[in-house]
Amino acid sequence: MKNIISARGLTKRFPSRRGLRTHWIHAVDDLNFSIGEGECVGLVGESGCGKTILSRLLSRMVEPTSGSILFDDIDLTELPMKKFSESVHRASIQIVFQDPTESLNPHFTAFQAVADPVRQLLSELTATEVEAKVLQAFDDVGLPRELGSRYPHQLSGGQKARIGIARAIAVEPRLLILDEPTSALDVSVQSTILRLLGELRAKRGMSYLFVTHDLEVVRIISDRILVMYLGKIIESGLTRQIFENPVHPYTRALLAASPDPARRGIKTARLEGSASSPIDPNPNACRFAGRCPVEIGQCRTVMPALAEIDGGHLAACHRAERLVVQPTRPPLPKSVVPISGIRS
Repeated sequence: MKNIISARGLTKRFPSRRGLRTHWIHAVDDLNFSIGEGECVGLVGESGCGKTILSRLLSRMVEPTSGSILFDDIDLTELPMKKFSESVHRASIQIVFQDPTESLNPHFTAFQAVADPVRQLLSELTATEVEAKVLQAFDDVGLPRELGSRYPHQLSGGQKARIGIARAIAVEPRLLILDEPTSALDVSVQSTILRLLGELRAKRGMSYLFVTHDLEVVRIISDRILVMYLGKIIESGLTRQIFENPVHPYTRALLAASPDPARRGIKTARLEGSASSPIDPNPNACRFAGRCPVEIGQCRTVMPALAEIDGGHLAACHRAERLVVQPTRPPLPKSVVPISGIRS
């Protein structure tokens, strides 16, 4: 599978002043990963781990501190954000935001909301061609065309979510970054939007970075999963590998905390304490040290590297190969496969 986008040493730090000294918040710290053409990669982790900052780095809404972002082997970080917004690559990477209400201009009709990025990014199109792209996007997301004259306050939550998706796909992107697109929706609407995303991916051949805290959602829609903790990727692998054989203790804790009727009445181990501060973290210690149930002395003195465990399954843990791995979930049911559209 050819990679459409790759991060190499991607880092973002924010300054924090305390008295006369400047400290640094390590939001995203030396990340290396790729997303293939037509692939859906899920990004999971608890609040504050750096998921949203990473999505904004990849869409060039935030300037990285260091590292590179290769899109079709072109380093996008060599383009300042202003020049990137004017480049031909801007239309190829689009983002769907978490809150469909907050992300829509209340003074724009639904048609105008979708048409605006088309006019901005595909300026060579005529008015007739712009209208055709907007109406096609409406059709692709299942929105009646007559809703185009309505304002956001006249639309339901599900309709606004569809407008946000239509706005992103109208410029025909190759990579769609979805920042918790279903978290603000009712459960019944969530399933409809997930199926829509799967159909769009199959129809248009887009790649997805699906950012979420909902493990069941990412289990259904993703081909591969990245697990983040305090700005670091601590485990990655195929969805099957992550759910059936989690290696990192943090990944295991995430899965154990997820509601599962199969575990009803069974006590599961809970993590003690809270995540350490992202301000000036110790570069020579595992970020999970202090909460890890299998911690050893080396965890406090050597940062574990993200290393391959088996067949593309990576984990950053000194004890990864020695941990006894038992399946925590049943295999993925075949009934959920069509949602991803392209999963083999």
